[in-house]
Amino acid sequence: MHRIALVLLAASSWLPAAQTVLLKNGGRIEAESISREGDTVFLHTKRLIWVLERGEIAAIEDPDAPAPPKSALPPPPPAAGAPVRRLIDDAARRHGLPASLIHAVAAVESGYSQAARSGPGAIGVMQLMPATARSLGADPHDTEQNIDAGVRFLRYLLLKYQSDPNQLALALAAYNAGPSAVDRFGGVPPYAETQRYVDKVINRYQTGESAPKR
Repeated sequence: MHRIALVLLAASSWLPAAQTVLLKNGGRIEAESISREGDTVFLHTKRLIWVLERGEIAAIEDPDAPAPPKSALPPPPPAAGAPVRRLIDDAARRHGLPASLIHAVAAVESGYSQAARSGPGAIGVMQLMPATARSLGADPHDTEQNIDAGVRFLRYLLLKYQSDPNQLALALAAYNAGPSAVDRFGGVPPYAETQRYVDKVINRYQTGESAPKR
């Protein structure tokens, strides 16, 4: 099983104090420290740094912590017709994940093709199932929405498994086979396809294999 440190961004200043950060989407992050740069908040945990916008945080459970961040305006959307590489870079930055990780997922999932379709019915670059896309309020046939929703879903899974030392492998397995399969088996499911998928994505992410210029 892979053990990997997922480092998102380095922050310029630290506020060392263990704090529980409550997100407006219902999630919780146990942060060992918090730092800020303008409207961007960096939550430092044992294995990674979460990059959030102020408006995503509902409260910080610590009496000595700064006041809960206020909402921030969302970043401007990319220009119409932006290439897939740029859409991935923008979505990764918007949701605080490494662009190289999203490129690895997109390459393994669909080869960066919006025309890609799987046997079970997954659609486009990030291979979203229609039900998953609906739950995320996205049109999977629209490339920009497809990529943004895929990044949001992966981010949710990384949060879900953040306390596990195999966080990244579990999140990728859940992206491929569904969170219920990972939870049922207590780890990466014994499915050959899912195990190959996790290995391929992590290997591509670790080696930094370049993405096509689309």
